[in-house]
Amino acid sequence: MITALTPSSLAWMDDEDRRTAQTIRAHGTRNEYVFGDMSKREAPFAYTIGLFGLGHPELLVFGLDPRTSALLLDDVAGRVRAGEDLRTGQVVTFAGWRHRVTVETLTNPGDIVFAANRYYARADEHSVPVFQLTYDDRDGRFPWEDGYDTAAWLQPRPGTFRA
Repeated sequence: MITALTPSSLAWMDDEDRRTAQTIRAHGTRNEYVFGDMSKREAPFAYTIGLFGLGHPELLVFGLDPRTSALLLDDVAGRVRAGEDLRTGQVVTFAGWRHRVTVETLTNPGDIVFAANRYYARADEHSVPVFQLTYDDRDGRFPWEDGYDTAAWLQPRPGTFRA
């Protein structure tokens, strides 16, 4: 069932598009943060909007608070804007943060990055590409390694999560 858009919802979307464009012009990317519901084991997540315009996949991270998500996404997006071309399987390290992230290809971006697809006028089935940044636990293990110490639902494996 398709719901008709009201004038107020259209105006809100126009304002949102304008803010997104202004933020990308000023900072290179915009981060979209979606709060999860810990009581329902729904992980929060955040993703970039703006890297696709540079010919690079957008970035997504699960399970972090808004501040940490923004710091991580801004750092890695800054590397991309500086010319680094991330690739699947790459491990990224950080000065000042003890965790590492592995770059993984997200197989179902159209089920998650709705704001990015709206900004780029892409249908969900023709979504912008996305790299999922998967971080290690406090002992340096990733979710696919034995003994991983963080709740698995906080970092769903690529392709298993839908917003």
